[in-house]
Amino acid sequence: MPPTKEELARMIDHSLLRPQSTRVELKKLCGEALQYGFKAVCVNPVHAAEAFSILEGSEVIVCSVIGFPFGTHPPQIKAAETREVIRLGAQEIDMVIQVGALKEGRNSEVVEDIRVVVEAASGFPVKVILETCYLTEEEKIRGCKLAMEAGASFVKTSTGFGSAGATVEDVRLMRKVTGKDFGLKAAGGIRTLEDALKMIEAGANRLGLSGSVAIIREMEKGN
Repeated sequence: MPPTKEELARMIDHSLLRPQSTRVELKKLCGEALQYGFKAVCVNPVHAAEAFSILEGSEVIVCSVIGFPFGTHPPQIKAAETREVIRLGAQEIDMVIQVGALKEGRNSEVVEDIRVVVEAASGFPVKVILETCYLTEEEKIRGCKLAMEAGASFVKTSTGFGSAGATVEDVRLMRKVTGKDFGLKAAGGIRTLEDALKMIEAGANRLGLSGSVAIIREMEKGN
């Protein structure tokens, strides 16, 4: 059964992560999130405080990215960044793992990298971005398991800045690994209502979108 328009909106992290993003664009993003009832706005740390100021008192939460977009910050820097955005009002964290460490099988380093962010988030949900376009199937499976071991609340496919974004096949694989109750966010390259519904059917329960409004309007036209 496909989601209703309202249900779909509550699965969307309305995203503005381009480095050239302006405060004018941020205000527009937050206004759209309020208008359409999106779950969250997903923003860079520099925009977390202003997003929270605009959205405070509403049901829309602020999600901030950490170690973005490469995941190559040392763990202690990711932890400090997390503490700061939580202080500024963020209520969810999307962190990028150390992709190279995962590929080299340095599992304890990957777990520690995630765990320090989970601890710094003080109980707020942490989504772990695997950047699946750079991973083998075995690495995707292991990345999901390590994220769960480290105490994360979600696994996420992509930053949207890699060589490719989410695929139905990756979402299906990740859902198989995590089981039905764990958080799974598909992001990167989801541009149409058809794309979004395919990701949900494959197992995603959260979507990272920059074209959120166009997708909801597409759904409205179809009803």
